[in-house]
Amino acid sequence: MYVEATMDLNDLIMRHPMQPPEGREKNLALIVDKATNRYFPAYEKVLKDHGQDYLVGNQFSRADVQVLETILMMEEMKPDILAKFPLLQGFKARISNIPTIKKFLQPGSQRKSKIEEKMVPQVMKIFYG
Repeated sequence: MYVEATMDLNDLIMRHPMQPPEGREKNLALIVDKATNRYFPAYEKVLKDHGQDYLVGNQFSRADVQVLETILMMEEMKPDILAKFPLLQGFKARISNIPTIKKFLQPGSQRKSKIEEKMVPQVMKIFYG
């Protein structure tokens, strides 16, 4: 359930750079609104309600990885996105410090950063011909 919901938000985030320049500000506002008013409050609530370190009980799962990646992508767009979500801030710190994830998040790793503006035309050509 958490993975599927997070994928919906990820889809909006990944499509953002492909938006026409004149619509990007409005699109970013929509993404931030959905993250801060729908998705992040739900994750914050689940962490509060069960009092565990992870989203699904007290066991590390794919949902934790997926939510962490979404948080990181949102922070690339809006660095203070977690300001009103203290439990998600702690969650991010915990998951980011798992040794294999910490290594993956280091500069030079295989993690891809957001798309560079100069790459947008090439991506558009690949997907839309």
